[in-house]
Amino acid sequence: MIKVGVVGGTGYTGVELLRLIAGHPQAELSLITSRSEEGKAVADMYPNLRGAVDIRFSLPDNDGLGDCDLVFFATPNAVAMHQVPDLLKQGVRIVDLSADFRLRDNKEWSRWYGAVHACPEILEQAVYGLPEVNRAAIKEARIVANPGCYPTAVQLGFLPLLKQNLVNTSSLIADAKSGVSGAGRGASIGSLLCEASESFKAYAVSGHRHLPEIKQGLVQAASMDVELTFVPHLTPMIRGIHATLYADLTVGQVDLQSLYEEAYATEPFVDILPQGSHPETRSVKGSNYCRIAVHQPQEGNRVVVLSVIDNLVKGAAGQAVQNMNIMFGLPESMGLEAIALMP
Repeated sequence: MIKVGVVGGTGYTGVELLRLIAGHPQAELSLITSRSEEGKAVADMYPNLRGAVDIRFSLPDNDGLGDCDLVFFATPNAVAMHQVPDLLKQGVRIVDLSADFRLRDNKEWSRWYGAVHACPEILEQAVYGLPEVNRAAIKEARIVANPGCYPTAVQLGFLPLLKQNLVNTSSLIADAKSGVSGAGRGASIGSLLCEASESFKAYAVSGHRHLPEIKQGLVQAASMDVELTFVPHLTPMIRGIHATLYADLTVGQVDLQSLYEEAYATEPFVDILPQGSHPETRSVKGSNYCRIAVHQPQEGNRVVVLSVIDNLVKGAAGQAVQNMNIMFGLPESMGLEAIALMP
């Protein structure tokens, strides 16, 4: 059994992680930390875990965490980086669900996250945890930077086109929509029911923190510079991300459907839908799947890719468990077989 610790188990990502680990046949929850909820039973905060998680929140003490085989950080940005160096020295493996280790460039990280990185030397050894790209490196990694939700949906949608050098990399567009849970559990006016319900809006058009993460992955896939316009939107739903991606072909006729089917033929959690399909966010709710459809409107040179995920599962906790499975040599889909919830 993998002895697991979770730092920051009170947010939406944290509770989704607890739900998945509690049902995992080869993982054992050893401790769950929260400074604000120390001593409180986890199931008292999240009654869906009653009978499945019989643990109380404890302080994030590295001595206790040091006894774990793997520690997940489901903390706000700029928290994990202060504890990770010591845990790595103790031989603990890490999956960080925040953005602390996603960017390889220390200065770029500081620019977007407004802080000085506490351990820039570890950025070089952190493996970006998108299994469809870095599976071999994840297997050997001591620390995995779990991708963000928008970056997961956008990269998986664009990668087959960029790897084959089929599109103009100077004019990529990602028009993405997220449910309100993506804003976290903290109280904010913008995520109140009366503010978010019956409304739809774009935000962070001038620059979103996920932009450099997305570009980093796309540049790696294309092996050249990439210009991306990324516009996120808030939608009045709890879970889900729908990314509509646009790119212009630089070649003649190409069988896009076959391209995508072949690119993801062996991937357990990427589902390429039949030609002409329009994936819905409800088709992935509660599951670790990314469902993708590719279109070529009017048989022109523009490609439109539709990519949907559950932002709390494939966009966060599910992908983190997928990475854990890879790191410990387990079947990749273990504990992640749940079928999406409908309605």
